[in-house]
Amino acid sequence: MRAQPQPSTMLATFAPALFVVLWSTGFVVARAIAPYADPNLFLLARFGGTAALFAAVALATRAPWPRGRDLGKHLIAGALLQGVYLGAGYWAVAQGLSAGVMALLGALQPLLTAAFAARLFGERPSQQRWMGLALGLAGVVLVLVPKLQAAVQGTASAHDHAHPLLVVIVAVAAVGSITAGTLYQKTSLALADIRSASAVQNAGAAIVAALLALALGEHRWIASATLWVSLAWAIAMLSGAGVTLLVWMVRHGDAARATALLFLAPPLAALESWVLFGETLLPVQLAGFGVALAGVIIARSTKTAGAVARRA
Repeated sequence: MRAQPQPSTMLATFAPALFVVLWSTGFVVARAIAPYADPNLFLLARFGGTAALFAAVALATRAPWPRGRDLGKHLIAGALLQGVYLGAGYWAVAQGLSAGVMALLGALQPLLTAAFAARLFGERPSQQRWMGLALGLAGVVLVLVPKLQAAVQGTASAHDHAHPLLVVIVAVAAVGSITAGTLYQKTSLALADIRSASAVQNAGAAIVAALLALALGEHRWIASATLWVSLAWAIAMLSGAGVTLLVWMVRHGDAARATALLFLAPPLAALESWVLFGETLLPVQLAGFGVALAGVIIARSTKTAGAVARRA
């Protein structure tokens, strides 16, 4: 009789594809809720709901909880991975930064992760992996070409916004935040139970969202079916399953290999927007999808030099 695959083996097999699909829907959710809720208020509800969900699971399964200094570390990790990244990113877009430009900046995260992981954890990517990461970034650029052209032509609505340099600095800081939050998962935090750790980390993200909502005077919340469905999806699938899968993959592999999957999120989001909102999908974007997919396959098919050395 054939042995049944272990849960961890099955998760390792399906986690990458599931993560990419879930992560890409974040772009769709952000667009769907825009007419109904201020971004950080929505993020507060999202992170708070996810924290409560994981807390209930952790308590029901009697999972051990982080204590002492580890508790503070998990709060900081969650604040970086989700709170600052999404809060700052949403603010930058609200201040006039093109969503395409923000997505392009976000696509730099796998490259930053690879560079810092090499220095901090000895995960030295091979030349083949660097080529894959470069191809992934090139694919994202092709997918975002129409939005980038619109940004250059100044088609965004003209309102009173913050100084452009400040907006760019905040957007870059957002990308730095998710990179730091991702790498932080490979420290001693990786020893914690992922159920209770997720509850604490989402609480950390919720604190950031609450502070930003108060500082920016956000209060708009127009109840609608679209808003509630989007919130439920964001709680269970985005911050729940999606971010947890990312943390799990980073814990159980090298960080650059896990985050290379982020290159596929903008192309998938373009496809989803085409299906759901009727947005134009140009041949150059389809070509970009193919290039990004090839890059991710190449980046994920090679081991880091550090991993090869440890096995030798």
